[in-house]
Amino acid sequence: MAGHRARWWTGAAPAVVVAAVLTGCSGNNSSGTSPSNAVSKAASAVSSLASRGNELLASATAEAGRRLDEVKGGVDARNAVTLGTPATATDGRTTVGITVANETDSTKSFAVQVNFKDSGGDLLDTVVVTVPDVPGGKTAQATARSTHKLSGDVKAEVGTALRY
Repeated sequence: MAGHRARWWTGAAPAVVVAAVLTGCSGNNSSGTSPSNAVSKAASAVSSLASRGNELLASATAEAGRRLDEVKGGVDARNAVTLGTPATATDGRTTVGITVANETDSTKSFAVQVNFKDSGGDLLDTVVVTVPDVPGGKTAQATARSTHKLSGDVKAEVGTALRY
């Protein structure tokens, strides 16, 4: 999963490096920075950004796995979950509404993993939302919120959903 994000950053690297070379070669170079030094610094910055993106995704994925592992006796409930349309909140994070339907006769809780993906299907973020104590035969709503700011055309899909 993390490899998809690294590939995006790798694709962006040539543009950053070209910009760095053009900056290093244009005008008066009073800073003493050589074009090769500028290229090296730009490549290092791209690598650092890619690493940070991979770390955020790895952290979110690990947390989602931990939260799902805490559910004991859960049954697959993906068919009982619907997601709304992703939107960007005022703080820049992506949110999406979740509706769960408890089709049993007794009160149940739900753990829903929401995967945020880009238009190419690459995973950008993942979160787990708990919807507690939904009465039998009723529905309940919750909101999933990305762990960090996401950009571009973000799609949301149900990864895992457990009823317990």
